[in-house]
Amino acid sequence: MANWQPGASFATLRQRAKLLSTVRKFFADRNILEIETPLLSSTTATDVYLESLTTKISHFTEPKTYYLQTSPEFAMKRLLANGIGPIFQICKAFRGDHPTSLHNPEFSILEWYRPGFAMEKLMDEVAALIDATIGVSKIIRLSYLEVFKGKLGVNPHACSLEELAELANSRIDVNSNDLNVSDYLDLIMTTLIEPELPEYCFLFDYPKSQAALSDIDNDAEGNEVAKRFELYCRGIEIANGYLELTDPVEQRRRFEIDNASRSEKGLPQLPIDENLIAALDAGIPKTSGVALGLDRLLMVIDRINDIDKVLAFSIKRA
Repeated sequence: MANWQPGASFATLRQRAKLLSTVRKFFADRNILEIETPLLSSTTATDVYLESLTTKISHFTEPKTYYLQTSPEFAMKRLLANGIGPIFQICKAFRGDHPTSLHNPEFSILEWYRPGFAMEKLMDEVAALIDATIGVSKIIRLSYLEVFKGKLGVNPHACSLEELAELANSRIDVNSNDLNVSDYLDLIMTTLIEPELPEYCFLFDYPKSQAALSDIDNDAEGNEVAKRFELYCRGIEIANGYLELTDPVEQRRRFEIDNASRSEKGLPQLPIDENLIAALDAGIPKTSGVALGLDRLLMVIDRINDIDKVLAFSIKRA
């Protein structure tokens, strides 16, 4: 049977338009430039846990594969390396994960970068945006270490693979023997800790193994941590931010580690983005950046629990 009608109500679509207007005013008031970068690129994120969607363009000597971007991050950093200053972008992003109540393979993302900002200062600005769009002014800040110690009595930055496996298997039906440290931490976080987080909170200083594209530093207790934060609103992960990695050698090393992990898991290796490496080599100022899911933010604003209900046409209606 045809599924031609929209998933979102007209009231929600009007709320989406209002949200976009509010977001743009928020950044205009701060003199942050709105920019646009390509959705198609010859490279993509090497992250083992991201599935990029591809398309072929045949108008070359040989057909060439392009990737629909999982995030505009790499291209935006190339602009930062050219000295553009603070920038933001509202765009579509694509990830081939299975559709769920929180994920549609095509989704709307807000991403912005603040040269000269420490991670904590960017968290302040994210909180200001949440106040402007949701009307929530108090967001609790908890370190990754705090929540693990408080709930489970362990230091996630010092636990061995064996200790994490024992902890997980004692409390969760794991169903796998092929997990690494990061896998176990994610499983414990999503199963045991996330359901008990405050309604609005930041988690910050993630394990080093989950640094992704963030810088590494020591926390107050001397643990090496990823300078990264996530924002949770009413139990939904809304945003992911970093004190950005600017070292081209370390960035290449991480891409190569990703590709080695992909091979171990039977996944294809992906081309390293040499344009990003060149931009980092040219020099990017110390910068904090964040990506925020606009569809999920709209779900929080309208208190809707299914992403299909905030999109005109989700993948199941496309």
